[in-house]
Amino acid sequence: MQQNLKKYLVLGVLFILPITAYIFFSLSTNYFKPLPVLTENVSELSGFTTLENKPVQLENRITILGFFGKDLEEHRAYAYNLAHKIYGKNRAFKEFQFVILLPEGTEEQARNIDKKLQEIAPTDSWLFAFGSEDRIKEVFHSLQSNFTLDSNISTPYVFIIDKERSLRGRDDDEKDGGRMYGFDSSNIAEINNKMSDDVKVLLAEYRRALKKYSSNREI
Repeated sequence: MQQNLKKYLVLGVLFILPITAYIFFSLSTNYFKPLPVLTENVSELSGFTTLENKPVQLENRITILGFFGKDLEEHRAYAYNLAHKIYGKNRAFKEFQFVILLPEGTEEQARNIDKKLQEIAPTDSWLFAFGSEDRIKEVFHSLQSNFTLDSNISTPYVFIIDKERSLRGRDDDEKDGGRMYGFDSSNIAEINNKMSDDVKVLLAEYRRALKKYSSNREI
């Protein structure tokens, strides 16, 4: 009797365990928490042009947006941090781009930094974009973040903007009352951990959407 009971228990475990594992992994695959939207309708980048005198846009792009101001040399180390930890690993994603807004007159500084960045990775998706100080302030204020620009029209914080021109970030962070609007590019740990994770989440979100769209078209 006892031997039969053990036999049934073993058979039960062997039967139930695979089903439980399947349900667990099925739920984890289908449940996906997207990166929270913190601000909608971030201002489009009309009026800005790149070093090649080409227009730049946020719409239909996944953008890391930065404001490095009049003294780009001051932010040189921040640019290198971002290039090493974020840009180099994600630049192959088709719609991914870095856009650093700078006031007109800083083009030569940008060329010098661009040459250095090319030693880390090709800068085809890293854009320095130039416009008036007023337009830079307009774009920055449209983020509705809890940060400010300094007297040089700059900040070390960079921002994740999705294809619909919405600012993405965290609404459950342990600092700043739970909301994390941007990432401090002077802080290697924050870039390497929090920002890197959040960029991965957003790119995965679009990959899943593309995969679902492709599957639906095949049906």
